[in-house]
Amino acid sequence: MTILRIALLFVLAALAEIGGAWLIWQAVREGKPWWWAGLGVVALGAYGFVATLQADANFGRILAAYGGIFVAGSLAWGVLVDGFRPDRWDVLGSAVCLVGVGLIMFVPRTTA
Repeated sequence: MTILRIALLFVLAALAEIGGAWLIWQAVREGKPWWWAGLGVVALGAYGFVATLQADANFGRILAAYGGIFVAGSLAWGVLVDGFRPDRWDVLGSAVCLVGVGLIMFVPRTTA
């Protein structure tokens, strides 16, 4: 699987999961209509399916790597959608997570 395809699947997964959680947050915490929460549940379900499209057969590896994407994506969502302003520690922590994603997904492995 190409790096571009892996990255696109992770971005799609992030949009589905973060967007779904945001929709539920809006319904519960911000007084939006409850059907927003229903859309959030659908989006969270879509996230579960998108994760299965990664070529690596190791569930734990894919979810661990996605965790780093989730951290960075959540901060980006906050900036783009909610006007959140991350501080330098947010940015540094996010960068560390993305380095972890790179290590998990792209370091050559030897087969034993």
